[in-house]
Amino acid sequence: MGDSKYYLAVDIGASSGRHILGRVENGKISYEEIHRFYNGMDEEDGHKVWNTERLFEEIINGMKKCSEMGKIPVSMGIDTWGVDYVLLDKNDEKVGKSYAYRDDRTTDIDKEVYKTVPENELYERTGIQKAIFNTIYQLEALKLKEPEILDKAESLLMIPDYFHFLLTGVKKQEYTNATTGQLVDPKTKEWDIELIKRLGFPERLFGKLSMPGTKVGNLKEEIQKQVGYDCMVILPATHDTGSAVMSVPSTSDNVLYISSGTWSLFGCEAEKADCSEAARHANFTNEGGYDYRYRFLKNIMGLWMIQSVKKEFEQGYEYPGKSSEDDYSFANLCEKAKEAEITSVVDANSPEFLAPASMIKAVQEACEKTGQTVPVTPWEISRVIYRSLAVCYRKAAEEIEQITGKHFDSINIVGGGSNADYLNRLTAKETGKTIYAGPGEATAIGNLGAQMIADGIFDDLMSFRKCVFDSFGVTKY
Repeated sequence: MGDSKYYLAVDIGASSGRHILGRVENGKISYEEIHRFYNGMDEEDGHKVWNTERLFEEIINGMKKCSEMGKIPVSMGIDTWGVDYVLLDKNDEKVGKSYAYRDDRTTDIDKEVYKTVPENELYERTGIQKAIFNTIYQLEALKLKEPEILDKAESLLMIPDYFHFLLTGVKKQEYTNATTGQLVDPKTKEWDIELIKRLGFPERLFGKLSMPGTKVGNLKEEIQKQVGYDCMVILPATHDTGSAVMSVPSTSDNVLYISSGTWSLFGCEAEKADCSEAARHANFTNEGGYDYRYRFLKNIMGLWMIQSVKKEFEQGYEYPGKSSEDDYSFANLCEKAKEAEITSVVDANSPEFLAPASMIKAVQEACEKTGQTVPVTPWEISRVIYRSLAVCYRKAAEEIEQITGKHFDSINIVGGGSNADYLNRLTAKETGKTIYAGPGEATAIGNLGAQMIADGIFDDLMSFRKCVFDSFGVTKY
């Protein structure tokens, strides 16, 4: 079973990227992290942007490690967050900035889009939840504010598509990531060209969509020289959530999952997209998944809130009783949050937590506004955030059961947040469901899975999922 073959997953999240080398040994998947690097949004001319040159350099650095270690992958693939893109001109040079989804140039742009396509029609056509940073609003902002950039653009590539292009010289638009932009028709599973024309976006930017498992091509010669080998580039589900959901370690069709990272993506898998008014009102989305299995899910703010307060405390935020010994690791914040007494909760999904100047102040103000006890110490603030997330999960579970008419007994939590023991316990208690936690590196494992299925190591998604369960096990709450 492919014992000697290596596969390389490059998984880039909003705060860090990593190269994970995986293989199957004795029927089990094993992996090692061989390179990790920082990611974050840069400020440029007052805008939040991604430094794609630096990220690509890091992709190459990690690929070099494979030849240094003498472990050459037969294939590789890159996944990242959704919605963000790069535009190329007729010479395949980058045109304009690689804006980051938290940039505020899309504020109020939804109103412009709805002048052309009413909000309910847009949902009916795409099944994608309203988020002000979706590609559709980003392109509308570009059309209004920098039309000359759009005029020059000959191709649009989502961020991972762009990196695959830099590696191979081949442009492929991958399906799962394309769906996050709110411009794909869930019935035809291709770009909604009629919608694109109505909005006045150049039709030439939108080509045929490719599914996870598709071959992109071999590495360009100059890249082979840099990294010391050639390998095939294979499309994973390039949207990180699409990859993470692939590795939910359950072969049941009736399963709820939370892909828990910077965002918590809470949902179930569906054969068909649900573009109903009920789904729209509850702000659920139908993102494309591996094998055209829809990820019917809701975006919940997630560990972004904890990541943000952790950073502020590490940077010296003052509070009563502070000591130089205080430890702000996730494990310690979780541990001490358990012992704090505070009972306040906030609406974790409120826009005020999307990108506040200070997350600590945002949480405190929200408690104050609602007449609750205001948290002061890092442990109190963490407790408020963890409890608020558990409440959001319970509400989302109730909504899913209502909309789908199904009852779910358990929730699978995958991704980095599956290690947050306190949050898992709170979620079990709050939802009254059994929680299965793990694997933690779900996204990279799912990325490897798409490559392994493409290479014939696994027959299909279910045999891969069974192997994930056998390889990594889960913690039950």
